[in-house]
Amino acid sequence: MNRNVFSAMRLGGSLAALAFATSAVPAFGQEADAADEQETNNAGGVIVVTGSLIQRPNNTSVSPIITVGQEDIREAGTATLQDALNQVPSFTVGGNAATGGQGTGGRASINLHGLGTNRNLVLLDGRRLPVSDIAGNVDINILPEVIIGGVDVITGGASAIYGSDAMSGVVNFKTLPQLDGFRVDALSSISERGDAFKFNGALAFGTDFAENRGHLITAFSYSKQDPVDGSRREFFHDKTPSSFIGTGTFVPSATNAPSAAVLQTVFSQYGITGTRNPLLNLGFNNDQTLFVQTGAVNYRGPTDGNGYMVIGGNVRMPVGQQIQFHNALERKTAFVKGDYDLTSSLNLYGQFMYVDLTVNTESGGSLTQFPALTTIPVTNPFIPADLRTVLASRPQATAPFTWNGRYVGVPDKNWDENYRVAQYLAGLRGDITDGWSFDVFASYDESQHNQTMHNAVLKSQVYRLLNAPDGGASLCAGGFNPFGDANARSLSDACVSFITKNARSVEDLSQTQVQGQINGEIFDLGAGPVQVALLAAYRKNTYEFSPDSDLVSPNAFNLIVPSNPGGNIEGVVNTLPVPPVAINVKELAAQIDIPLLANVPFAEELAVGGAARISDYSVTGSVTSYELDARWRPVEALLFRGSYQRAVRAPNIGELFSPPQGAQLVIGTPPGALGDPCDVRSTARTGANGAQVAALCVAQGVPAAAISSYQFPTTATGQVISGSTALSPERANTFNFGFVLDSPISSGVFSDISLSVDYFNITINDVISTVPGLTVLSSCFNLDGSNPTYSNSNDFCTLITRDTLSGQILNVATPYQNLGRLKTDGIEAQLSWNIPLGLLDESGSIDLNSAIGWLNNYEIQQLPGVPPVDYTGVSVGGAGTSSVPPRATPVWKALTTVAYRTDTFGIGLRWRYQSKLKDVSSVLTPANAQVGVPSYQLFDLFGSVRIEDEFELRAGINNLFDKELPFVASSQNGTDTALYDAIGRSFYVGVRFGF
Repeated sequence: MNRNVFSAMRLGGSLAALAFATSAVPAFGQEADAADEQETNNAGGVIVVTGSLIQRPNNTSVSPIITVGQEDIREAGTATLQDALNQVPSFTVGGNAATGGQGTGGRASINLHGLGTNRNLVLLDGRRLPVSDIAGNVDINILPEVIIGGVDVITGGASAIYGSDAMSGVVNFKTLPQLDGFRVDALSSISERGDAFKFNGALAFGTDFAENRGHLITAFSYSKQDPVDGSRREFFHDKTPSSFIGTGTFVPSATNAPSAAVLQTVFSQYGITGTRNPLLNLGFNNDQTLFVQTGAVNYRGPTDGNGYMVIGGNVRMPVGQQIQFHNALERKTAFVKGDYDLTSSLNLYGQFMYVDLTVNTESGGSLTQFPALTTIPVTNPFIPADLRTVLASRPQATAPFTWNGRYVGVPDKNWDENYRVAQYLAGLRGDITDGWSFDVFASYDESQHNQTMHNAVLKSQVYRLLNAPDGGASLCAGGFNPFGDANARSLSDACVSFITKNARSVEDLSQTQVQGQINGEIFDLGAGPVQVALLAAYRKNTYEFSPDSDLVSPNAFNLIVPSNPGGNIEGVVNTLPVPPVAINVKELAAQIDIPLLANVPFAEELAVGGAARISDYSVTGSVTSYELDARWRPVEALLFRGSYQRAVRAPNIGELFSPPQGAQLVIGTPPGALGDPCDVRSTARTGANGAQVAALCVAQGVPAAAISSYQFPTTATGQVISGSTALSPERANTFNFGFVLDSPISSGVFSDISLSVDYFNITINDVISTVPGLTVLSSCFNLDGSNPTYSNSNDFCTLITRDTLSGQILNVATPYQNLGRLKTDGIEAQLSWNIPLGLLDESGSIDLNSAIGWLNNYEIQQLPGVPPVDYTGVSVGGAGTSSVPPRATPVWKALTTVAYRTDTFGIGLRWRYQSKLKDVSSVLTPANAQVGVPSYQLFDLFGSVRIEDEFELRAGINNLFDKELPFVASSQNGTDTALYDAIGRSFYVGVRFGF
């Protein structure tokens, strides 16, 4: 059956199955339209405004707030909340379904202003959500969309109101305030190419009981998305051209190189004359002849297919064909929320959340990379005859030789990341006396992350096969012959089982919260009551990590090769366990709101306010944050607002206690990317100071005999991240000023129009971060002017470790430090315009909504005392979820929607825009900047049909014009699939009904 037809049947079948399962229920209940509502307390009439502890009789906010309603989320046509939110200009992509390679979890995290996912706070109804990793990030995959009534986004600091993590802002997800009856909501989508299938289905139930004294909402949801790998998109056909290839290669040693004359004799037998460089890698054809990998001399394999290509004259395996650029996901959630009026002024409430989430990530075939290359003894029976001749010509003819390759006979390495998250919350709220109320709650949440690495290749077992006199045939059927692609692929099932395992690791996190708050009115100056809020809170976070024994040193391979510093699993950097650790904080906070004038000329409203918070952290001590704000409404239609805040962020558990943990650092292949500056192809070696760079490389460990031809063999190396208890808190000054203008006209075309414009300015000092690995390499080798004497004792150079035999980078240390300064500022504007137009229906109108972000500056000072680096308008090409700089810092971003809507149907077009970007090489290697990323824009078409309030059908086309992926020079994969749409044109259908 045609794949597209089959996929379309899946799309329709998913919706039909869900509809059938719920079609037996007859009528539709009533619910509040939570897109426009906020939850009120049981005293009635006051509104809890996101970003404030004060309960006001209106929804005036002194902080810039972006509200994303239910309709906005539904019309985005995405299966996940973060994909809908990442379209808003205030957000930079943090973690999503395209950031989970190499077992990093595929978490859905939020990043405001590009300041890092750990510098904004994620809440549910104003309360903290469970954390999902050691960095304190919240995975919003855990939220069932069906109970989300809307999202408020504070785009300025709020540490004094909410605590440490709210340095760049707050994202508050609001649950439905009430629901009476059942609601069913489902969405399926699929790409035009018949892949990238997604399904999200949910069932919610709400009811009142005990004569309306009690209220209950329950929700259950199921989500699934299929993976997509690079072989499904032509763009990745030639991307990430790795020199680790399935044929295997012999890597000559500069201190024990074969004879050039013998090489010439061997290749002359193939009819190839001329001399060969004895330090170049030799590969193995299927007929057991040799080829020179650099130059593809005598290469007899496929040149543009079966996973191999000759790129730039060199034999490569494009890993882009193997990677899973869009992860698989399966999620089940349960949510229960209820409250009960004990008395007319006392309300008991509770909430329970459970999530079972599994994300599968994949990185292709394992390679013989970390932390050192593999050796083979000359006694191995599978060594081809011509290679034996070459090996015998070495000065130390009987010495083992270095072999590298890619395990094409083993299924691709992949990870199952299973998260089980539970949160229990209970509270009591009510009135104390006239004008005074209280709210106290306690919650406990736990997150267990079970990671299983499938098809992990064990170095110790490979070593046993390669060193066995019979090539391992006595250990598993056929043994292991790594010489040539055909031989490598013929590995028996028994040998696959012998050299692989499922490596299991477990992370445990927990969070305990207790918080009490009192709100009251103290006096009235004539413009309204002066209100105060007093808060006391306690929070404790714990963490424990138990990695698989083969990820930890010492291990079975260390017993065989004592000089090996890392783990026993190929292609994975060493990691260490974390024993149970904990941090806690005790906090006191207060906020005051003082109305000064009201309903007088030039002051319909004039008020000032302030907040302060003292936080006592168990490790770093006490810190104080504070805030001052003002709002002025000279006329009813115009509001000016502004605030200043001293925000503080204390280091989290990961930054404090993380032991040296291995990760991959993507460096790319020079000269198109930074790569290893010691590589002869790099701009560092070919530039005016190439001789000084070469001398520094030798001082670091590149053998002098190999320096003239040294090449780093792949596009990534090891990175070691470690915490430090010597860290001090970050301190930031955040400032925002803006206005909100509502139309003063009561009727006509311009009667329903609203415009808000806000300027933000955030400066963070003593930034807690790792120094980016690319910056370490660039700075050590003076590509940015940081090491003018080319000294190996330079602070950046001391972070680089090389293999003294091959000279290759083993790892780059990037410990957490208090670095220099991070500064950003810009303007964000929102326009909403509703134009009555009863052409097809009396209720018809044209809606125009636009959110525009302009970035004036994004500047990083890596270390105290060094000049700042301007990252404004720069594409980094890929970054960790909490990293600074972020993946991209475009000067302009915009999201604009134009729609025609009536009470029964709607149709619209959405435009997503991002301005052009410079490549990060313009910052790291300005003398040889690579091509940047052009402006990027997508168009989406959406529509919906509603039959009264009982049934809604929605459908749309995302990436309407099938926009191609842009080329990103600094990215390992030639683009950034987290930021740009690699799926292409896709279609979705959604249905919502209830009874």
